[in-house]
Amino acid sequence: MCDNALEEDDGFLFEEDKMGMTVTSGSVTIIKDESNLIGISIGGGAPHCPCLYIVQVFDNTPAANNGTLQSGDEITGVNGVLVKGKTKVEVAKMIQSSKEKVVINYNKLHADPKQGKSLDIILKKVKHRIVENMSSTTADALGLSRAILCNDSLVKKLDELEKVECMFKGIVDHGRHMLKAYLDMCYVYKAFGDVFAEIGVREPQPQASETFTKFGEIHRNIEKKGIEMIHAVKPMLSDLNTFLNKAVPDTKLTIRKYADVKFEYLSYCLKVKEMDDEEYTFQALQEPLYRVETGNYEYRLILRCRQDARARFAKLRADVLTKLELLDQKHVQDIVQQLQRLISALAKHYTECYDLMKDRTVFPIEFDLSTSCTFSYPDPLVSPYQDQEEEEETAEEVMPELIQGLENDLSISNTQSSNCAEADLLGLNHF
Repeated sequence: MCDNALEEDDGFLFEEDKMGMTVTSGSVTIIKDESNLIGISIGGGAPHCPCLYIVQVFDNTPAANNGTLQSGDEITGVNGVLVKGKTKVEVAKMIQSSKEKVVINYNKLHADPKQGKSLDIILKKVKHRIVENMSSTTADALGLSRAILCNDSLVKKLDELEKVECMFKGIVDHGRHMLKAYLDMCYVYKAFGDVFAEIGVREPQPQASETFTKFGEIHRNIEKKGIEMIHAVKPMLSDLNTFLNKAVPDTKLTIRKYADVKFEYLSYCLKVKEMDDEEYTFQALQEPLYRVETGNYEYRLILRCRQDARARFAKLRADVLTKLELLDQKHVQDIVQQLQRLISALAKHYTECYDLMKDRTVFPIEFDLSTSCTFSYPDPLVSPYQDQEEEEETAEEVMPELIQGLENDLSISNTQSSNCAEADLLGLNHF
């Protein structure tokens, strides 16, 4: 365990700089895996740092499954043997020398993640957001690196979701306009039905009255069937609206949260790398680094924040993958089911309207407004072209007489013209 005061060789005393954090002691027994590992990496130790601490707890390892040890916790002993003053290599060998299980004595670091979210982390997060939206050429020209972002495919799913959202919005709008237009048509059918029924009531001829009454009834029934079809199709729009206004926005929001946590996690990774580089630089120069010689609490705090950010990142990534899979399944299945429902409703409505019309052959009704306002019905046994044929036959019979009359008129006219010419030659006046 680190003491409250750390003594150097030259006699100077350094107080631990815990940055307002507290520690508690404990021990944990961890069963090793088949590779004789517990799944942690160690940092610090002699000769530069008086403390040995956990840098990372790897996923799906005995230490991670146990859940006691976390990044930033100090290791004070292994199997009851104190490790103060030892190097991290010596401590690693002590852990490896244990068979089947190992007992780790530790000082638990109680850190507030908000304390590690400094201005530097926020600026790094903003930088990652800016670089993510840049092309590789632009980023290279500005001296920024996109390698750490790795062009996350999940974030690119936002573009695909926007296309899906646009498609569903078009379907919903088109369906709504179609139903509204057909509802207006149903009102027209009802208006026609009312008019035909009124004509049927006022028509004095029984056959005409029955005809218009039946025709009005057909139009009213078509209007009712149309309303039933609209009620059958309307739930389709409700389901599509649920997908459009709930499922897609919720998934997009989860992806945005995932991207935000990803940028935060990358910021902590970059901060850890910068602190490592700083430490290596001071070691190369053989100069002391204050934060390292006082327990390296600032670095351990960033390690803890990185671990927490990585846990949130992994959880949100799993949520995004699950939601995207469900969304894709619902997208495919929903489109098929809703289109089948629409086609079935339209086909049923067409069949019902056809059944209403096919057995009600009551037209045409012919009437002559110049002679009577009453309607007359053609004799089904008489051809509708019989009158025209009779007129053509009569014209053929009269045509020779007309031609003969025209020829006589022309001969008389010619005779009169020749007489007038002779009178002119003789100098006679004629009237």
